[in-house]
Amino acid sequence: MNNPQPNKDYYFDENGLLVFTENYLLQRSYCCGNGCRHCPYEYINVPEEKRLALLKLQKIHDEQK
Repeated sequence: MNNPQPNKDYYFDENGLLVFTENYLLQRSYCCGNGCRHCPYEYINVPEEKRLALLKLQKIHDEQK
């Protein structure tokens, strides 16, 4: 996981925020608990109230694809 690569491992969103990709987060191999946009671990380490909200948003986003 040394030297994350732009576009493959992260990008900057429309607000200029750094966003890690699912690819990068899978390499990390655990949920950090920060509520990452592309978390492949179902936000398992995020506090429950925030976790439920994030899962709901993720479901809505997936249905729009």
